[in-house]
Amino acid sequence: MGLTLATERAEAVRLRQRFIDAGAQNVECAILQSAETLLDVYGEDIRARTYVTQDPSRGEVMLRPDFTVPVVQMHMESGAAPSRYTYCGEVFRRQEDHPERASEYFQVGYELFDENDAAQADAEVFALFADTLKSYDLRAVTGDIGILTAAVRALRVSQPRREALMRHIWRPRRFRALLDRYSGRAAVPPSRSALLAAPDPMAHAGPRIGLRSDAEIAERIAALRAEAAEGPLCLSQVQLIDTLLAVRETCSFALEHLHDIAVDLPGMRPAVERFERRCEALAARGVDVSRLEFETSYGRSSMEYYDGFVFGFVPARRPDLPPIATGGRYDALTGRLGAGRSARAVGGVIRPGLLLQLETTA
Repeated sequence: MGLTLATERAEAVRLRQRFIDAGAQNVECAILQSAETLLDVYGEDIRARTYVTQDPSRGEVMLRPDFTVPVVQMHMESGAAPSRYTYCGEVFRRQEDHPERASEYFQVGYELFDENDAAQADAEVFALFADTLKSYDLRAVTGDIGILTAAVRALRVSQPRREALMRHIWRPRRFRALLDRYSGRAAVPPSRSALLAAPDPMAHAGPRIGLRSDAEIAERIAALRAEAAEGPLCLSQVQLIDTLLAVRETCSFALEHLHDIAVDLPGMRPAVERFERRCEALAARGVDVSRLEFETSYGRSSMEYYDGFVFGFVPARRPDLPPIATGGRYDALTGRLGAGRSARAVGGVIRPGLLLQLETTA
């Protein structure tokens, strides 16, 4: 294990130097991170994927699961845009579902904070990663969470339903289940039907279990009744979302398809136009967008704090390996960590250990 980590460290340092040469400032981040901050960003689900412990003075802390959150905190406290940062070091992730994967490994990252043209910044970061990884047999994939969120905001649906869909954009199965229920394609669960049919659902509820008060439970029941009284979501609206989620083409063809969908969902047109400007900026940096892959759903299950452009580089001949590099835009995250301030930010990470695996199996 020591030799493996030493080899990873050497490769990480080599990659970090590439980003330093591109104008990034090297930064260091503590291995122990505030659990409260990470829970606020990721939600309670992160406990199943991280190592949590108690610090006598700081309370609950986590072994560093990534670098983006502490780098954003650092920048929002003292940084000025444009700023470029790089880092390398170990991160720690529990791998209960994939015990064959390492739970301790190195990451190397590049983060760009720039208040100017977002399309140009997106293109700069992607092109830098593409150039850094060009000697490896990798397949680049891109997406845009902002296009899907814009489409959901454009639906003719009540605000509570819209908010529920927005909360679950990063949980594809739950998102699909909500769409099916709202449109009438899936029946209401019998337990919920019985709850809503009861004149006083709490009358025979038995002892209270959990942290919710009676008032909070009653408020939730009232919300469920209001939602049940709402008519089904228009099937044509659901079909537009289905069509959008099915877009999986090269950027050039995807852009045409997205413009067609935006005719019926005009609220998503500004997001599509941002995608078009990004394609132009990528092409100006030598990226062949006529061959670059685009998937509307890319990153929805693994890139929780990204809210716009997303990308990944996956091994073309090693489907058993996770992505070698991932990244994207996370403007909203800066607002959550910026204590009233926000910034435009885009970045990505590379896993040097996976690159070494590719070299040894080539």
